[in-house]
Amino acid sequence: MIKSFLTNRLNRRSLIAIFAALAVIGSGTVVYATHSWGSYHWAQTSNPFTLKLGDNVSSIWDGYLSEASSDWSVSSSTLLGTSIVAGGTNNTKGKLTPKNCVPTSGRVEVCNAKYGSTGWLGVAQIWANGSHIVQGTAKMNDTYFNTQKYNTPAWRRLVMCQEVAHTFGLSHQDENFSNINLGTCMDYTDDPDGTIKGQLSNEHPNIHDFDQLALIYAHLDTSATLGAEAPSAQGKSGHAPADVSEPGEWGRVLRRDGNGRPSHYERDLGNGQKVFTFVFWAD
Repeated sequence: MIKSFLTNRLNRRSLIAIFAALAVIGSGTVVYATHSWGSYHWAQTSNPFTLKLGDNVSSIWDGYLSEASSDWSVSSSTLLGTSIVAGGTNNTKGKLTPKNCVPTSGRVEVCNAKYGSTGWLGVAQIWANGSHIVQGTAKMNDTYFNTQKYNTPAWRRLVMCQEVAHTFGLSHQDENFSNINLGTCMDYTDDPDGTIKGQLSNEHPNIHDFDQLALIYAHLDTSATLGAEAPSAQGKSGHAPADVSEPGEWGRVLRRDGNGRPSHYERDLGNGQKVFTFVFWAD
């Protein structure tokens, strides 16, 4: 049902991406048959459901957040929808400080700031209790997006689309930057709009992404984590909340990208609680 719905909604370029992906698979390039990052998902008691995206981004990013929300809501009539709401991240003396991008239970906070020469373009972090996602953040690093190479609509669109999608439970379709583009923002690339190499654009989702979401959210839960109060992100000691803002706090490496850099981390906070971090590295 979802495939029929999407066929009517997605443009011709996205459909072509399916055939390109099949051709790549046939040629021996590694492409994930499934690209969830485990059994982790938002608990929901009915479909469709709507995930709130907190807008903590500046005006230059507002359009890209809106596009990402619209792109990922294309299946909302049967499954997952997103809505943009006022940002709820850290408030210090009445002033929002999106650089900290403090999570809010039951939703995703999206932020941008000059995070410095960290090496990363974007980072998504997801808090889970058992197999259920309880809150998430997506951060864009303006230190790099203000440079000539990355200050383009294609790079901004790709990274925003991908980091937001990680908070749904999606991983990457391919992690080799030099492979042919699959026509999805869940594919690593060094040519996001496809103009350099004359290939597909990786700025938006493709049908395979929605098929994967259909698998992730095919079942219903007895309670919902959307909008619910999440357990505090505490370590085994049960005292101060765990700091996961720096790479040294991200825990063990689960996956590496095609260039050998860690791209997926897991930190165990104890008591069934974990934090997962996805990293999109700059060159």
